[in-house]
Amino acid sequence: MENIKFTNLERQKTIGNLESEEFDLVVIGGGITGGGIALDAASRGLKVVLLEKGDFASGTSSKSTKLIHGGLRYLKQFDFWLVKEVGSERAIVHKLAPHLVLPEKMLLPLIENGSYGKWLTSIGLKVYDILAQVSGDDKRKMLEKKEAMKLEPLLPKKILNGAGYYAEYRTDDARLTIENIKTSLLFGAQALNYAKVNDFLYDNEKVAGVKVTDETTGKEFTIKSKYVISAAGPWVDELRSLNNSKKGKQLHLTKGVHLVFPYEKLPVKQSVYFDIPDGRMMFAIPRGKVTYVGTTDTNYNDNKDRVRTDIADAIYLISAVNNMFPDINLELDDIVSSWAGLRPLIHEEGKSASELSRKDEIFVSDTGLISIAGGKLTGYRKMAERVVDRIAKKMEEEYDTELKECYTEKIFLCGNVDFKKFKHVKKYISEVYNNIKNEGFSKHDAWFLVTNYGKQTEKILELYATIVEADPYVRLAKAEVAFGIDYEMVQTPMDFFIRRTGRLYFDIESIRTLMEPILKEFQNKFGVSNDMVQGWRTTLEEELKEHSDFSLERG
Repeated sequence: MENIKFTNLERQKTIGNLESEEFDLVVIGGGITGGGIALDAASRGLKVVLLEKGDFASGTSSKSTKLIHGGLRYLKQFDFWLVKEVGSERAIVHKLAPHLVLPEKMLLPLIENGSYGKWLTSIGLKVYDILAQVSGDDKRKMLEKKEAMKLEPLLPKKILNGAGYYAEYRTDDARLTIENIKTSLLFGAQALNYAKVNDFLYDNEKVAGVKVTDETTGKEFTIKSKYVISAAGPWVDELRSLNNSKKGKQLHLTKGVHLVFPYEKLPVKQSVYFDIPDGRMMFAIPRGKVTYVGTTDTNYNDNKDRVRTDIADAIYLISAVNNMFPDINLELDDIVSSWAGLRPLIHEEGKSASELSRKDEIFVSDTGLISIAGGKLTGYRKMAERVVDRIAKKMEEEYDTELKECYTEKIFLCGNVDFKKFKHVKKYISEVYNNIKNEGFSKHDAWFLVTNYGKQTEKILELYATIVEADPYVRLAKAEVAFGIDYEMVQTPMDFFIRRTGRLYFDIESIRTLMEPILKEFQNKFGVSNDMVQGWRTTLEEELKEHSDFSLERG
């Protein structure tokens, strides 16, 4: 699979092209929903442009629990339709990108007076297997207390009655988003980050395009289009307001927080989905050098562009972990990183944050603006299919143009050239390790490259060979930066450290080591002033502090 140039080094030329063309579809929002829509629409033959006001995946789509999971908890709400859809989607998304969507065994401890009893869990997981069409080794098993303790010695022996054991998938949501967007380029789509839609163009009282601000220069430009879909997540209602169509159902934002600990501090042997004393459930998920836990579910009405983890959130999550794992005594000082994001759910009168449905809904305004909100990371492909089906119908009625049916379940994502199964990914990780171990790299480094980039690792290692730098770790990071700037629209060091590589969350110490050489690399690539570099340095230092410093002085 070729690597298509996808770069901000030619940004002004890109904007000039966007202004001079007319598109079938503008997609607003470069998260997983927008990325999924761009790929679906472009692969059916539409001329598509995707616009994102910040960096791709910088809103909700880099701040989820990072699981492609079947929504076991929706069984408790008797939402069988949602379980069936997201359950069967897991296997599809894993097939499209097995290097990015990794199989992960999940343990569900059954404790005295817990949310799930033995009988109900056994039936629930069985229903889950049937609805989600689970086969082979992935089918659920019910474990006795002794078996559960053997699998996870940290569980609370006194109150444990056994466990359910079933399969889920873990991902990197921001990488999944960028790979969807990059795959859409293979079908002729165009995409631009740091491009904020601030109004609509109209023709005969119908939406006919968008007015955009280039956030890197402050200049304004317009793009003409037959249709506009807003997949702006938490910002959907703002755009509906601009369009004077914020009527009827509205968004209800809830905040979800995750904390990251060194693996030694919370050495769970596999993912655990466990009870919290207040009746909710929570995940503890091992990932490389760390284990992360989450999530909270609280109402949110504050600044959507700056969602923070509060001390109260951190204390809540830590006490829940300490309650379930009696030998673990986590403290605020043990937190190495964190993230907080928003769920753009549909408001339902009288329901608490955690009772709100995760179903997606489509709104169409009188002027033809189509908005989609709600939904889950796992269901992104089906959400895209539903909303592009609407456009397909309109294209047929209004332009007598017939589009193909959706076939994104067959389109492998960038990075997956020939991985048929996860065992092929594991084999490739071993090959990469054998290629790089003489340079002093570890198995973890090979795992990191392949589970981020898949077969694109080869391009990064080609770039690595061309870079003159004594320290192999700095040299490899510079190769990643070069790849990110040329092929992944990286504009700032934050794009690189947070969303393209996940280092801020899963390897925060590496940023402290790499910050200066990487800032220098950005300065060389983009030819920016020392002042600009100082601005980036300050922002990075603030990000490091905000995500990892939980001393009690924190506001």
